[in-house]
Amino acid sequence: MPLILTLQTLACVICISIGQLLFKKAAAALPETLSLMALVTNGWLIASLALYGFTTLGWVWVLRHAPLHLAYPFMGLAFLIVPTLAWAFLGEPLHWRTLAGGVLIMAGVALASTS
Repeated sequence: MPLILTLQTLACVICISIGQLLFKKAAAALPETLSLMALVTNGWLIASLALYGFTTLGWVWVLRHAPLHLAYPFMGLAFLIVPTLAWAFLGEPLHWRTLAGGVLIMAGVALASTS
């Protein structure tokens, strides 16, 4: 894939990963008794849905220009990006097994994304 398309694909993966953190923040902000009003007024949820919507449009654009078999393996990077961001911004633990698995996923993405 051309460099610019690769960067756009990575941007989609990063935005999806950030969206997961926003969903986590949204879930933490919800009251015990769930209501429609609690969902509608949850800023974290609104932000995550907006980011997911925008990123979905970007992903459709990527898929218009890249074969799915080259673009989709990049989504595997989210398995490393999400735990790393959760560690950095939410204080969640980051285990060596997660990092080792992430290295294997990155190797797989590198292998699968070459034509």
